[in-house]
Amino acid sequence: MLNKEINEIKNMLGAIIVAHNYQLPEVQKVADFVGDSLELARKVVDIDAGYIVLAGVDFMAETAAILNPSKTILIPSKIATCEMAQYLDVETMRKYNKLHPKAKTVLYVNSTAECKALADIVCTSANAIKVVESINAEEILFGPDANLANYVARNTNKKVIPLPTKGHCYVHTNFDSKRILKLKKMYGGIIMAHPECVEEVQKIADVVTSTGGMVKYVAKSEAKKFIVATECDMSYRLKTLYPDREFIPANDKAICLGMKQITAQSILESLKYKRYEVHVKEKVAEKARRAIERMLELDDDHV
Repeated sequence: MLNKEINEIKNMLGAIIVAHNYQLPEVQKVADFVGDSLELARKVVDIDAGYIVLAGVDFMAETAAILNPSKTILIPSKIATCEMAQYLDVETMRKYNKLHPKAKTVLYVNSTAECKALADIVCTSANAIKVVESINAEEILFGPDANLANYVARNTNKKVIPLPTKGHCYVHTNFDSKRILKLKKMYGGIIMAHPECVEEVQKIADVVTSTGGMVKYVAKSEAKKFIVATECDMSYRLKTLYPDREFIPANDKAICLGMKQITAQSILESLKYKRYEVHVKEKVAEKARRAIERMLELDDDHV
């Protein structure tokens, strides 16, 4: 009944619902499109709809608003936030820029619009290595996730400086390599880890990749079992796509509380009452848009 009501109002408004891979199953079921941060960024640009409901966290909705100034972007919860993004602020960025005047700044999409406005280019976990390798500079300031920064450093010839040194995702830093190896001993299969995980977990993984990368990896793999070291509802997403495979969460308590603020009910209310509309100051949006579009253009060049 709830899904039917959502579809009726959505069709009446000509709205589209896009959701991140970490959303609750009930949210993924009502979404028109489900994907990772890069896929969502690309999708919202191509969508021909007056209203876009972004079932994700705040920085994703901001990114959608920045890329679509003529469209109405709605986020179903005001408290769907990304704690990682809060590790970095404008003052810290300016401080690091003074300390490293020759460095270029690459910001993970998990950052505020104000910070993106000061970046040379934005990246996601799916294209971070490609973005960093494309930059004509030996020193790279990379933030706000230090684990992703270290992953990029190990996979490029650049000097990558975490910005700041302790930025992280609490969901991904709570994975334990010993527990994951026990799961592998019990079930066998392939260990897939997100690059926001700590280095110790990345080293025992068979593949380190974004959530979108996990989807593609499973499609090409002949394996039947996968241990998934990222937010637990990614396993639901993978099972939906590949019902003949088995996906074991590396930690079934790996829950992003920000993502879980959005429910099917909150999406219904967002559509019904047109809340909550996302606004980004034009001066900030204009500068941030350039950094995001550089990433999208680079991605287009390498498809």
